Amino acid sequence: MTQTTQTRNLDADARLEAFKQFLPSAAPAWLAPVRQAGIARYCELGLPTLNQEDWRFTNVDPISRLPFQTVTGDQAGEVSAAALEKLAFATVPGAKLVFVNGIYSPTLSKTAKLPAGVKVANLASVLATGPGLAEEHLAHYAKNADNGFSALNQAFFLDGGFVHVPAGKVVEEPVQFVYISTAHGATFHPRNLVIAEAGSQVTILESYVSLGGSGYFTNSVTELVAGDDAHVEYIKFQDEAPDAYHLADLHGRFGRASHVNVHSFALGAKLSRNNIRTKLAGEGLECILNGLYLTKDEQLADHHMIVEHAQPHCASHEYFNGILDDKSRGVFHGRILVRELAQKTDAKQTNKNLLLSDDAGADTKPQLEIYADDVKCTHGATIGQLNKESVFYLRSRGLDTDTARNMLIHAFAGEIIERVRNEAVRGELDKIVWDRLEAQTHLK
Repeated sequence: MTQTTQTRNLDADARLEAFKQFLPSAAPAWLAPVRQAGIARYCELGLPTLNQEDWRFTNVDPISRLPFQTVTGDQAGEVSAAALEKLAFATVPGAKLVFVNGIYSPTLSKTAKLPAGVKVANLASVLATGPGLAEEHLAHYAKNADNGFSALNQAFFLDGGFVHVPAGKVVEEPVQFVYISTAHGATFHPRNLVIAEAGSQVTILESYVSLGGSGYFTNSVTELVAGDDAHVEYIKFQDEAPDAYHLADLHGRFGRASHVNVHSFALGAKLSRNNIRTKLAGEGLECILNGLYLTKDEQLADHHMIVEHAQPHCASHEYFNGILDDKSRGVFHGRILVRELAQKTDAKQTNKNLLLSDDAGADTKPQLEIYADDVKCTHGATIGQLNKESVFYLRSRGLDTDTARNMLIHAFAGEIIERVRNEAVRGELDKIVWDRLEAQTHLK
């Protein structure tokens, strides 16, 4: 038995023992089979290693060495309303669910006027009322986890955001899931479930931030269901502590003629990985996957996605830009999978990386896997530095070097930000990115 295999076996034994102690107190009882399936899948998969093709650029060994300390209700910690108001998107209107160290905070959360039948609540409260709608959808789209982290979430999750928009209902203002970390060395397993039925419209903003927390691990899973002709915009903003770790899975299933935009903005954490799995399950739908990673120091930001075209006449477009400074690294692995039935597919995939330092690096691997013969699919990737001629042009117009560079970098980021449809969120993101670029320039 190799050292790596032995370590993984010991790790599985430790997690299994922790699960045995956790399960009797985990509510509700009807979820026990779901949780047991999660821990069984984890014991089968273990944690990913560099020997696996999908993880060969991202070493998760530091996460495996973290103490496995899950936070319970009496350890939620305290955050003042004043501190909450200073966070990103604080002024964005709409309902807001706030979680401190993974625990729902009713006092910090905010309600809003919603159309009849629309439900916005923390997941634990919904599950406590009985199986119902949650049983129909929860763990159905992420059940075949392809990594041990997602399986661990299924076994140990406590709470998260829940949104149900009935058929034909329109939610005008964004719904926010705000995850705030203040703990040290803890592990959180947020679980989100969003169900947008046929003809409905909704915008979800999921953000992860830190207020003094350090050395913690966020391991989240989001399941997103869009019915026929639904319009959904899902925006994820990750700005965790500099020494934190962030692993996240998003599993989506989209119906006929739906329009779904999924955005990922990764600015924080020492190591972050976003696994995006979408199934285009109905004809004539359009899906946009759009992301920006902005890294510095020795950060690593990884996006790994699979877009499965399962029906004909569907369009998917992926746009991911990375801005990498110092010794940081970006990883992009995108796979477009076109099933035999999915004729008339229109799929595009683009990854562009801007290196601001000679020590920064990017690994990019766009892929096409096509089994249909009447499709239009393209993919491309670039890695490069700022165009010196463009910098010179701006300097010739009276700008100093730092301002000229920041304007070009900001424009590069703006390609991604401008695709966010919600005006309030888009404006806030634009300001955050510009301020971050300005701060990095002043530190040098």
